Amino acid sequence: MKVREIAQAIEQVAPLRLQEAYDNAGIQVGDLDAEVKGILLCTDVSLDIVDEAIARGYNLIISHHPLIFHALKKIVGRTLVETIVARAIKHDINIYSAHTNMDNAPGGVSFRMAHKLGLTGVTVLDPHPSEEQGVYVGCGVMGNIEPMPACDFLQLLKDTFEVGAVRYSGDLSGTISRVAMCGGAGGFLTGKAIEAGADVYVSADLRYNDFLDNNRSILMVDIGHYESEHFTKEIFLEIIDSLNPACAVEYAKNEKNQIQFYI
Repeated sequence: MKVREIAQAIEQVAPLRLQEAYDNAGIQVGDLDAEVKGILLCTDVSLDIVDEAIARGYNLIISHHPLIFHALKKIVGRTLVETIVARAIKHDINIYSAHTNMDNAPGGVSFRMAHKLGLTGVTVLDPHPSEEQGVYVGCGVMGNIEPMPACDFLQLLKDTFEVGAVRYSGDLSGTISRVAMCGGAGGFLTGKAIEAGADVYVSADLRYNDFLDNNRSILMVDIGHYESEHFTKEIFLEIIDSLNPACAVEYAKNEKNQIQFYI
């Protein structure tokens, strides 16, 4: 099986045309016609993950976040990205990423968050025009959960998304039944969550003023960027498994959240 076949399968779920204008999803390093010997799945590409692929004899890494966001004028090891790219090229490691195209895809990142939390009646929070009739693409999701005290909901978030601590602002005395969510940096959708009648908005990278400007209208919860998106690897695994590949497909063992808390 070639890298191109894996890429095409992912892009059937999350077409590249769904990515935002600033993004750089798709093949990052390598050759689409290379035969796949083994696949590592991750959220972010690190030097440790490239070295893991080399050690295992795997030659394809699939990540959510693109390794290369900005043009590289030189590859001489001045930056970590240059170093990773050089190491990958030297060892014939192919790197492919599905980022905001997977964020905006039906059943994408925010839908996976909703599934992990057990939400029902899930819909797109901010629908975008779609070429497919009756298919709704876009940012974030909205869904229902069995009513529970707000404090219990925060604990559910911690347990579900493997979060050591959450940032929040708003009233914890109420009951949560309508949930709006967006994987990654989703502060721009706060107004949509309020308009939709959500009791809580769950996302990441929320700014100080995101909390202050909206905490009287809705409970605001920041669970962390990595934490909100690391289940994206499950989507990749399901897509690739459906192809019945002859090679191994595994989550990278050397992946870790690069943002840590000192407690």
